[in-house]
Amino acid sequence: MEEALAKIRPHTSSALSHQKTPAVLLIALESTFKEQHTDASPTAYFAALLTTLDGTLQKQKQGTDETEVLHAVLYLLALIAPFVSIPVIRANLTTVLSLTGPLLPLLKDHAPALRSQLSLYHCIFQSLDRSQLDTQGIRQTFASILHLCTDPRPKVRRKAADVVKDVLSTPPAPLSRHPYSERVAEWVKSTLSDVGAGPLSKPKSKSKAPEGPETALHVVAFVRPVLAKLPPSSIPGIANLLLALPRLGHPYLSQSAYSVLSELFVLPSEDGTHVGDQLSDVLSVVLSSPPSKSDTILSPSWVQVLGNAFSVYRATDTTAHANELAKVWKTIWSFLESSDPSTRKAAAQSLDTLCRSFTPTFISSALRDQSSNTPLRNIITQTSKALDSLAYARAMPELLSVISSMIANLRYRPGSRSSPTAAEALLLRIIEHVGKLRVQKGFEFKEAADATLATAMRILGPQVLLQLLPLNLEPSDREAGREPRAYLLPLLTQPHPSPMSHFVSYFVPLSERMFDLQSTAEAEGRASEAKVWSVLVAQIWAGFVGYCHSPPDLKEALTPSFSQLLSQLLYGQPELRPAVLRGLKVLVETNVSAQTLKGGEAPDSNPWAVAEATANIAILQAQAESWLAVFFNVFGTVGRDSRGMIGDVISVWASVAGEQEMTKAYIKVVELFKNNMTLAAKAPSQHSGQESGSVTATTQDILILLLPYLSSTDATALFNLCLSAQVLGGKDNGVQKRGYKILTKLVESGKATVDAEAVIRQMDELSDSLAAAAKKDRFNLLSLLVPSLPPTAMHIIPSLIPEAVLGTKEPSEKARTAAFELVLAMGRKMSQGGVVKRNLIDGMDEDGADIAANVEEFLTMVAGGLAASPHMISATVTAISRLVFEFKDLISAKMHTEIFTTLLVFLTSANREIVKSILGFVKLAIHTLPTDIIRPHLKELVPGLLNWSHDHKNHFKAKVRHIFERMLRRFGWDEIYSCAEEEEAAKVLVNIKKRKERAKRKKNARAEEGDDDDDDTPTTKPATGDAFEDVLYGSESELGDSDDEAPTQGNKQQKKKQSEHGARLRLDDDEPMDLLSGAASRITNNNSNRRRKPGQDASRFKTDEDTGKMIIDDEQGSDNEGAGPSTDVAGTAYRETMTSVDGFTRGPNGRVKFNKDTKKRRREELEAEDIEMADGETGPAASKKNKRKAEPKLGHEFKAKRAGGDVKKKGVDPYAYLSLSQAAKKGGRGGRSNLGITGKK
Repeated sequence: MEEALAKIRPHTSSALSHQKTPAVLLIALESTFKEQHTDASPTAYFAALLTTLDGTLQKQKQGTDETEVLHAVLYLLALIAPFVSIPVIRANLTTVLSLTGPLLPLLKDHAPALRSQLSLYHCIFQSLDRSQLDTQGIRQTFASILHLCTDPRPKVRRKAADVVKDVLSTPPAPLSRHPYSERVAEWVKSTLSDVGAGPLSKPKSKSKAPEGPETALHVVAFVRPVLAKLPPSSIPGIANLLLALPRLGHPYLSQSAYSVLSELFVLPSEDGTHVGDQLSDVLSVVLSSPPSKSDTILSPSWVQVLGNAFSVYRATDTTAHANELAKVWKTIWSFLESSDPSTRKAAAQSLDTLCRSFTPTFISSALRDQSSNTPLRNIITQTSKALDSLAYARAMPELLSVISSMIANLRYRPGSRSSPTAAEALLLRIIEHVGKLRVQKGFEFKEAADATLATAMRILGPQVLLQLLPLNLEPSDREAGREPRAYLLPLLTQPHPSPMSHFVSYFVPLSERMFDLQSTAEAEGRASEAKVWSVLVAQIWAGFVGYCHSPPDLKEALTPSFSQLLSQLLYGQPELRPAVLRGLKVLVETNVSAQTLKGGEAPDSNPWAVAEATANIAILQAQAESWLAVFFNVFGTVGRDSRGMIGDVISVWASVAGEQEMTKAYIKVVELFKNNMTLAAKAPSQHSGQESGSVTATTQDILILLLPYLSSTDATALFNLCLSAQVLGGKDNGVQKRGYKILTKLVESGKATVDAEAVIRQMDELSDSLAAAAKKDRFNLLSLLVPSLPPTAMHIIPSLIPEAVLGTKEPSEKARTAAFELVLAMGRKMSQGGVVKRNLIDGMDEDGADIAANVEEFLTMVAGGLAASPHMISATVTAISRLVFEFKDLISAKMHTEIFTTLLVFLTSANREIVKSILGFVKLAIHTLPTDIIRPHLKELVPGLLNWSHDHKNHFKAKVRHIFERMLRRFGWDEIYSCAEEEEAAKVLVNIKKRKERAKRKKNARAEEGDDDDDDTPTTKPATGDAFEDVLYGSESELGDSDDEAPTQGNKQQKKKQSEHGARLRLDDDEPMDLLSGAASRITNNNSNRRRKPGQDASRFKTDEDTGKMIIDDEQGSDNEGAGPSTDVAGTAYRETMTSVDGFTRGPNGRVKFNKDTKKRRREELEAEDIEMADGETGPAASKKNKRKAEPKLGHEFKAKRAGGDVKKKGVDPYAYLSLSQAAKKGGRGGRSNLGITGKK
């Protein structure tokens, strides 16, 4: 609220009355609060404004014109109301209604005031309980707001609609639907009925409310967002009224009505909003009034509503749905011939909706009847013919998407899993046709064809599809003239139903043959051919993952020989390793996910999926130990950048391994870890043990992967092993870091039994040998251990404070974040209470009294670092800032004041590191702390900040300016300016104020020009997710120095026009065109003639008639003699560097001197141009006018060579010395000289 009011107060001197009056009224109210010593709370503002509103209405009744004051009061009431508590609004409901209710008709001609009153009612209606909704005044007010939803003014209409929508969205407890929803539904139906029953003529009077299509448009726009909030019983009536609107002949109204109907049909079934029995009538009405195919406005909406309505019709009457499907399909299908892209797209979407409504009964009838009389076979025949029809040539992308929908929705299998799908039985000819189109050279819709073939691959599987469309990649296939289909290989990666044995029997031998061809090509020096075979082999094995999605024949396919092949690929083929790992990972994940699902929720609704998944997991468990050994070996041989995927695979396979297998694997890894640790300890130096240390770190990485699957016994043993001095105090940084990481994960998992106090003491003993790389993980471990400390062990926390505070200044961002989290963990632990035994703290007196643990005591402990080195002081200030932000509500005002005054002293420090942290604390304090704590110290704070306002190092100037911007928003200009002591310092504040006003004026100017789009808003730092980081670093100064405009938007309209270009036939002079078959390969876009054709550059060169070879010589440019002279860039590059404004020269000492755009340089360039022009005009083509030799100007030999000269008068230097003979030279028509002795005319 305070931020909103702060934007109003500065307008007291505005020349606009609608800005000045609210500001003056607000200032008057606040001065009254100060005089009466009243807290400026939302309730106080609300009560004062109601009193002011009552007085204003009384004065207006007496004949005084108080219109501006009335509007200002309503504006402020609408601003304050959202912050007023609900009980206050309910208690003053009668008063508010009695004062504001009669104003609705009076404010009809004042849109801004009317919107303010609507905003006020928005808050009131959200605060009412069930009993207050039946109040007469409330009901009348709601009825008036409903009528404003058809107001001709857009802003008023939108505001009223928002009020009604939000009221219906928040019903009073415990109701699930608002009581006013029936009233809204009745109003919608009555308004639409009046519009439908009225004449189609325009209103006679302009003052009369708009009737007819305009009103209906407003109602339809209002209904769209509230449709789901209306009673289910009212939906059929509204649907019938919406169906009657297209008869008015208004295209946009018809489009809106159909769009709302589409949304009505797709509403969730639990809302009870389906039209039910009326669906048959709805379909009849929609089908009886089809728009013209050339109607680009109405056709997309009509097609969409027809598809959605028929989709819902399936749930109500399956038999009638099957009987009418062919008719509806035929009706929608005809719109694919439209020339409008949006219409074709909507038709394709509706056909996709119809495809999703295919029922098993509907599909089974087509499978049983082999003739083409069934509706589904008629649809397939129609689709097949359209692929070659010229009428549907421009709709080829939409046609291919419809085919994709048909394939996807005909995955139904009438028998067991081994039986073919309906798509395989009915759509093979269409799929084959699409495959033939894909390889035709003139076919331009290859991406859409690939999407269709990808759907076929997913539904049919490669075992079926590759029989229909063979790959033809081997040399024998190319010799036979078969067209290769390498584009099918990337489609293998998606899940499909083909068994894994097909990959073993078909693709494994194929990849081996291709690998042999690759080896042969490499041996014979054909590198490009070898690369082609290498890519094909990689694509084949990339498709291995598609066979790993719950394969039904895992036991028969994953044989020892195939497993050995996979292992060899993991060891010896780094290029194929990611594909194999991805497949082995998916193999486990899909079977586990299928087993966890219930029978009715199995993938693809297959009841046998769970049984197959259970059997597959049993097979995988039996092989888990062997595969884990392979993965461990591969993990140790690859580089660190390649271990991520292998680690994921290890985790997945460990999740399905049995407890005994996991124990065996853990024992092997731990033994290897201990042996390598022993070797590293016996090494004479750190460098000699580098290799064994690397192996030790690798075993630790494997242990980290196995942690979630270890038993409690193994986890406890591993915790004790990693807590030893040999691990945490080792010389190898990587081993030490991973040791802390293992301890952290074990504590986090809760599997290991941990004594937090003993562990922290043991870690404290090993702190001297701590490596910098392990600090982050050490902080994370301490953050988990501190909450587990017993209340009697709080004396351990002070020993951790110095390490945690210094950690906040670590170079690593992750280490700093972990240190902050440790500081907060200690603060939370202290806030939970307990006793700090001073006699047990290192360095304290043994007879020290025990103190209670709380946040303020912890802050006192942390503040002890303020007496240390500058680096420690800076870290302490940063830690205190974080604690103040986190526990500001638990810290007393007295403690806040002590912290603020203590840290304020360091603002005058000469150490920049300390001042940088203090500026961060001041910024946070101004943002977080109450103003009452900061206000008494403004006299010291403002001058201290101004002392750093001119310092550019460490961005101090920008930081101070931003702090002052925040202070001005919280305390006001006058209060901050009065604290500036020196005149020079006060200028900084004046500058900030002017910059802020300038920025505001620019923003308003952009808004008036219509440039206030989202793309033009200044970019700010994105939120980091941490509130403290956002406050301290996230927001920058609002007053930028740059006036650069936002980059202009791309040529979206141009791209849109290009996408809407129609299709044309491509002519080919070499062969005749058959428009009855294969027209799809002859279709091209309008702008396709701009494509770069292969060999078009070769046509510019001459060819030898005998041999046909191109002749390229240096005289080839003679063909372009008439093109005019070209600029010799290479020849003038050096001169441009030396003479142009963008160039530079080097002095005798090697220093760079950039050329400047001075008067002297401009004059020299002009003279040089004159000389060049004179040289160029000496040729025979020069005109007679310019043949006269240019005479040198008088005094040119006396002109200074380096000086720029004084002001010229008519091209002559005023003080150039002239010889008497030159000055006395006769000239002009009269024989007299034009110049005097001084060079003047």
